[in-house]
Amino acid sequence: MLTSTTLASLAPGAERPLDQMQVTLMRAELAATIERLTRIDGAHQTAIPRLMLARASKMQHPVHAMQEPAFCVLAQGSKRVLLGNEVYIYDGSRYLVASQNLPVSGQVIDASPESPYLGLRLVFDVKDIAALALEFGPSDRVRAGTPERGIFTGELSTTLLDPVLRLVRLLDTPEDVPALAPLISREILYRLMRSPDGWRLAQMAVMDSHGHRIAQVIGLLSQRFHEPLRIEDLAEAIHMSVSSLHQHFKAVTSMTPLQFQKQLRLQESRRLMIGERLDAATAGHRVGYESQSQFNREYSRFFGLPPARDVKRLREMQLGR
Repeated sequence: MLTSTTLASLAPGAERPLDQMQVTLMRAELAATIERLTRIDGAHQTAIPRLMLARASKMQHPVHAMQEPAFCVLAQGSKRVLLGNEVYIYDGSRYLVASQNLPVSGQVIDASPESPYLGLRLVFDVKDIAALALEFGPSDRVRAGTPERGIFTGELSTTLLDPVLRLVRLLDTPEDVPALAPLISREILYRLMRSPDGWRLAQMAVMDSHGHRIAQVIGLLSQRFHEPLRIEDLAEAIHMSVSSLHQHFKAVTSMTPLQFQKQLRLQESRRLMIGERLDAATAGHRVGYESQSQFNREYSRFFGLPPARDVKRLREMQLGR
C-alpha cells in the first residue's frame, strides 16, 4: 500500500504523477473521514461552527437555496449547481467557491449506496475575507473595478487539500477546535485568495469596489425582496448610475436585479409553505405578489410544478415515501 512517505521517495522526475497520487490518497482519507462522521444522508453541522459535512446515497432532485460565501469540496461523487441559466459542475478533482450571497439550485448527480456522495462546505465570514484582502492588498483585477461572476470552480490541489484534511481531522479532537479551527480556516481562505480566481473572493469585500457595491445591493434585495423594486433607489443607495448597476449586477450574479428578486421571492414562498404550512395564496402575498395567478405562473415555471403539487411532492420526499 502506498503511503505519503513512500510517495515522497519517488524519483524527482515524476513530480506531476506524484502530486496526482498524493491528491488521490488525500481524497481517499477525506472520504473515509466524512463517511465515518456522517452515518446517514443529509447535511450535518459539525463542532466547527461554519463547517458542514454532507452525504447522499442517491441522485437528488434540485435543491434551491441562498448560497452564502463558501468553499465546497467533494471527496466522492459530483454535483451540479445552477446560477440563473449557467451550470457549474464539480467533483473530487475540482472545488466550487461562492463569493457572494446567490440564489442557486444544487443537485447531487453522482451517488449510490455503494459509493455515496461525500462533501463539505466551509462558510466564510465576510470580515475575514476583507481582513485578508486588506492585509495582502487587493489584486490589480479588483482595483480595475470590473467584477465577475460571484461563483467559480478550480482545481483541487494538495496545497488546498492539506489544510482541508487538517480541519476535518480536528473533529476527532474537539478540545483543539477553538484554538486551531480559526487558524486552519484562515489558511484555506488565504490559499483560495492566492489562486488564479481568488480575486473574485476579494472583490466583494474591498471597500468602494464595484464588487462590494453589488454585495450591498444583494444585501438590500435579500432584506427587502417582498417590497416593490425601484432600480433607481438601489442605484442611489450605492452611488451608481442605473445602467452601471445593471451591468455590474449581471456580471456578478448572471441576473438582473428583478430576476434576482423574483428568485428570492419564490424560494421564500416555498419555505413558508413547507416550513410554516401556509397555503399558496398566503405565501404568495407574504413574499410580495399581488396577483395570485402571476404567483402560480412564475412558481410553476421556476420549480416545474404548481405550488400545491410541488409542496405535496416535497413533503412526501421528506417522509421517505
